[in-house]
Amino acid sequence: MYRDMYSDSSGLPDPDTDPQFYADVPVKRLVAWLIDTVLIAILSLLALASTLFLAIFIFPLIFAAVHLVYRSVFIARGSATPGMRVMGIELRNHLGHRFGPGEAVVHTLAYSVVSAFVLPQIVGIVMMLTTARGQGLHDLLLGSTAINRPATSW
Repeated sequence: MYRDMYSDSSGLPDPDTDPQFYADVPVKRLVAWLIDTVLIAILSLLALASTLFLAIFIFPLIFAAVHLVYRSVFIARGSATPGMRVMGIELRNHLGHRFGPGEAVVHTLAYSVVSAFVLPQIVGIVMMLTTARGQGLHDLLLGSTAINRPATSW
């Protein structure tokens, strides 16, 4: 897709020759996560209200279901959640392409599993702050990364 701008074999921008793709991405991911969490919470509360609050005891399951659908759908449709779009970042697979529907679901599930446990979550955060591409544990496992949205991606 953008093969000419990539200088390594992975298909992703090389952090040494194209550092602008990775500039401030960890901070942007954090802000995007905050935005998305608020939106998911609002949608989850609306879903709860639609049950006349009878489902209050399964609210964590409602939240998890809304989270999975929200992330999977938005990442499949544009390789970014609304929070990521606001922050000007998007996800790319190991070939440097935007995510398809299957990749979006797998990425969301991997992210959810890593986020469900404290130690992998801490490892993922440290990795985002220290690796050249700012990849979290789930990104590294899938070969994906978040980059600053190229001007030509819209």
